[in-house]
Amino acid sequence: MEEPESSKEVAPELPENALVHRLDQEIRNELRTLPKSLADLVAKHLVAAGDLLNQDPERAYQHALYARRRASRVGAVREAAGVAAYTVGKWQEALSELRAARRITGQDTYLPMIADCERGIGRPERALEIAHEAPLDRLDTAEQVELRIVASGARRDMGDLQGALVELQCPQLKERRARPWAARLFYAYADVLAELGRKEEAREYFARASAVDQEGLTDADERLAALEGLEIVDVDDDVVWSDAEDPDFDDPAEADDGRDDAAEKE
Repeated sequence: MEEPESSKEVAPELPENALVHRLDQEIRNELRTLPKSLADLVAKHLVAAGDLLNQDPERAYQHALYARRRASRVGAVREAAGVAAYTVGKWQEALSELRAARRITGQDTYLPMIADCERGIGRPERALEIAHEAPLDRLDTAEQVELRIVASGARRDMGDLQGALVELQCPQLKERRARPWAARLFYAYADVLAELGRKEEAREYFARASAVDQEGLTDADERLAALEGLEIVDVDDDVVWSDAEDPDFDDPAEADDGRDDAAEKE
């Protein structure tokens, strides 16, 4: 039996668009093991958690936690709870939930986050073990790349910068198209190169990350500008690259403001 709903527990308020039919059909199928009313309630909180994950992670976590309390034996629910906990930095909780999700579903897609949780709680050696023992044939390219990034981070945690660089050296570094994982891989590689003092190579990979980062996942533009001795100035919807050391540079926005003030005085 699922956990009974406590009369003392108040459910987080559901947004109006948290509708059952918006939940992925595969997850709705998993919820069929529950009574329909409970399945619908859990589905709505899962939808809310998914919608809020990026814009309000703490609220997303509350919805996922509520769903987990109502349906702890459903793999998709444990996954949602784990991802939400991971997003707000609750590493131990996320690790527990994601491990449970893996046991229930038999899927390995959670391994990059599981490994990163090990880093989060101060066990980089364990993170490396997970990354190196992962069944790569059961992971897609994005998941394999993410594992490499986590392994690289674990090496850095251990003070092994050269090893961190080696972890990222893979065929995907030659990718030229805007794959979903490309920006993060190029950025991670550039970041290690920069820390190693290999600025020319770092500049190349920050530039490549910037070129394929269509979703704004990284601050590659800012890192590239810093290496070039420039700064990025936002002017309305445009971006201006200026010489950070040039005392004569005038921000176009400030210049416009000056003209407006002069016009008002006339």
